[in-house]
Amino acid sequence: MTIKVGDRVPSVTLRYLTPDGVKAVGSNEFFAGRKVALFAVPGAYTRTCSQRHLPSYVNNAAAIRGKGVDAIACLSVNDAFVMNAWGKAHDVGDKLVMLGDGSAEFTKAVGLDLDRTEAGMGIRSQRYSMVVDDGVVTALNVEPSGEYGVSSAEAMLAGL
Repeated sequence: MTIKVGDRVPSVTLRYLTPDGVKAVGSNEFFAGRKVALFAVPGAYTRTCSQRHLPSYVNNAAAIRGKGVDAIACLSVNDAFVMNAWGKAHDVGDKLVMLGDGSAEFTKAVGLDLDRTEAGMGIRSQRYSMVVDDGVVTALNVEPSGEYGVSSAEAMLAGL
């Protein structure tokens, strides 16, 4: 079952790279007490994700934060090292947290997994964005397969 507005985010472990190494953080802890704009992509370094989706959030990070968002996170079914390298390649800096969901635990728990095995990609995330306020989903925008628009930073800004 797909997560919906009003639901709490599932309790799983996510990972991101810090100067001290990989940090494992429970999703309950990550989303607690703050408003987070989360967007998910099918894969780091993939075409639309690299050319449009990630850059839209990097370029609009200040405007999104200006609308009362405490943190912006990019999530993909990739490990923390890949997410960190991808973030560096796009000059993410401290604008976004690059969350690795390497085993697709979060992705499966929210019901937004996508089987791309036939394309050689395995289990991936659907493209979506959500606003999570203190652990509760207050907005959810899932892209129809193969499309890009409703989960963009521009759409996120319009909805805040």
